[in-house]
Amino acid sequence: MNFDLFEDLITRLGQIDPSPFFVLSLFPYLVFLFWAQKSNSIPRIALWGFRLTLLFVLMTIIFAIIAKVLFDAELTDIDSLHGSAEAFLTLSDALVVLGFAGFGAKKLVNNS
Repeated sequence: MNFDLFEDLITRLGQIDPSPFFVLSLFPYLVFLFWAQKSNSIPRIALWGFRLTLLFVLMTIIFAIIAKVLFDAELTDIDSLHGSAEAFLTLSDALVVLGFAGFGAKKLVNNS
């Protein structure tokens, strides 16, 4: 096995800017949100959690700009800003879990 070829591939992949992929991933997520909003099988609280994921993305962008402009650093290097951005993800994830946990409990009660 040629490890030099593997290392070259890893190096080339590491040089790719991931930003366009993040932007492109927004479109399928918006399609998912559109579908989820019309679906009766996704609990409303969980739907709000999925919507708040977009707020997490927005806040992450804002905090990354603040980190760059004010501190000339990456967002991950400024703990207070990074933690604040992650708090929005925690909130959205919690709503998704609570929505589906409550949905599962209601289904269980209806079947008994």
